[in-house]
Amino acid sequence: MRFFKYLLLFFFIISSTQAQETVLKNKGKFYAYWGWNRSKYSASDITFKGDNYNFTLKDVAAKDKQVPFSVNKYLNPANVSLPQTNAAIGYFFHENYSVVLGLDHMKYVTVQNQGLIIDGEINTGGEFDGVYSNDLIQQTENFLKFEHTDGLNYIHISINRFDDISDDLGIHTENFRINLTEGIGAGGLLPKTNSTLLGKERHDDFHLSGYGIHAQFGVNFVIYKHFFVQTDLRGGYINMSDIRTTPSQSDSASQDFTFLQGTLLIGGRFRLF
Repeated sequence: MRFFKYLLLFFFIISSTQAQETVLKNKGKFYAYWGWNRSKYSASDITFKGDNYNFTLKDVAAKDKQVPFSVNKYLNPANVSLPQTNAAIGYFFHENYSVVLGLDHMKYVTVQNQGLIIDGEINTGGEFDGVYSNDLIQQTENFLKFEHTDGLNYIHISINRFDDISDDLGIHTENFRINLTEGIGAGGLLPKTNSTLLGKERHDDFHLSGYGIHAQFGVNFVIYKHFFVQTDLRGGYINMSDIRTTPSQSDSASQDFTFLQGTLLIGGRFRLF
């Protein structure tokens, strides 16, 4: 992070010494980026259904799971899914507007050993059998382990707007430009859910589980016309009505929650023709 701060300061000083006003053209260009995120999630009610059980856990707390930084974990292609990452490709169909196909690879982990309110019925012949009416239960590993850790994959299409504010800041060179960017989008959720429920066999597989919507705001720093660093603040809503929890297709879960995500992205801009 310190390296990027010094790099951006260097380009700001160089660009501020230039006198002529310039405009960097966008229309017809493609861009792509790769980066990393940290995410926060609201508490959510999670309903579990299957043969001989149907119950809801209320206000389940969850957190993300970003791995500590190392060159091997963050930059080695073989470890691409270890960090929480973002990737996208976009196209400027207008000077100020682009359409973007993106993947937000977040991670979602329910907090283990939290006390939860349970409502419903379990009749599987195990230690948790009973009829519950807003009772308290502990989320032990014998009862439930539930996480989307490879990951909470949000595949989305968005429309983003870019506004060059460089001249307003006294920057008059093509070699360094600053854009404000905002956008809205929607897409599907393809989580790889790691779940162990009521002592059943562990499940950990990809499954198309629902949809999401989001809005975002960010700052985009273009360096020497073709490269950029961008940071975004993204908020959204996720609704997953069909989450696989065990190898049996009769077992499922559903939940919905909001999220807030901060990103650091590195990318390039180019023309194909």
